[in-house]
Amino acid sequence: MEEGNHSVVTEFILSGLTDRSELQVPLFGLFLLIYVITLVGNGGMVLLIIIDPRLHTPMYFFLGNLSFCDFCYSFVIAPRMLLNFLTKRKSISYIACALQTYFDITFQDIECLLLAVMAYDRYVAICNPLLYSVNMSRQRCNLLVVGVYVVGIVDAVINTYFTFQLSFCSSNTINHFYCDIPPLLALSCSDTRFTEIVLFASMCYIVVISVVTVLLSYVCIVSNILQIRSAEGRRKAFSTCTCHLTTVVMFHGTLLFMYLRPTSSYSMDTDKIASVFYTLVIPMLNPLVYSLRNREVKDAVRKARNKLLSNS
Repeated sequence: MEEGNHSVVTEFILSGLTDRSELQVPLFGLFLLIYVITLVGNGGMVLLIIIDPRLHTPMYFFLGNLSFCDFCYSFVIAPRMLLNFLTKRKSISYIACALQTYFDITFQDIECLLLAVMAYDRYVAICNPLLYSVNMSRQRCNLLVVGVYVVGIVDAVINTYFTFQLSFCSSNTINHFYCDIPPLLALSCSDTRFTEIVLFASMCYIVVISVVTVLLSYVCIVSNILQIRSAEGRRKAFSTCTCHLTTVVMFHGTLLFMYLRPTSSYSMDTDKIASVFYTLVIPMLNPLVYSLRNREVKDAVRKARNKLLSNS
């Protein structure tokens, strides 16, 4: 179909992680393993939190939503990526690309904001333990999670709309392994300045809210813990935060590296590696971090395993 002197793009070609043919099958095997571990780990975490009454607390309610988000995030990115490792023509339709972009932004925002909510939960638990059940009631927890999902959905609608209102009339090859906004903007023959401003503003809004909430929460937490006289008491208080803090450092560290490094050092290959880390590797690591470093989760896993063995 023609529009003026330009052909209208009806599909995109994803360049993938690498164009080296000898690496396609090994990479397929590696990322298939990562994808399976992600689905099993996060799906198992959600199921475990649902079935074990001891995990029906605000902290695990938020963790269950984080695991659900990671499950969905990986599902949005990995299947298409795995398929493209085995096909010569790595095409994706215009509509499928728009949907992938939309869900990518949605779950990225949700994860970012959930980490802030989880930091606030730890702040209330450690700094105001007597009022914890009041401040983190079921109703308030539900409202916080609903608010996170609403913000993520609205932000994704805005950014996806402005991105796909642009004209793509030159090359249709996206220099990435999925439909991300920066490489899409590089393909557009329209003026992308307004779309870039919207993207930058929304990223700053989401990331700043999350990072500031996490930092303020942990400043208060550390200040409160240092006032505990016994070393054992301080150790126990710190241990309740280590899993969440590990997840925060991994996720926000990757985002800050991607969006705050100097333009002169920008490289699409580096951007791809960072994208692999926060779209595929971090969702795989999160349930492992919480299951390996959390006694209550390990006890729940042991209980579920023993129940399955006894039934069999």
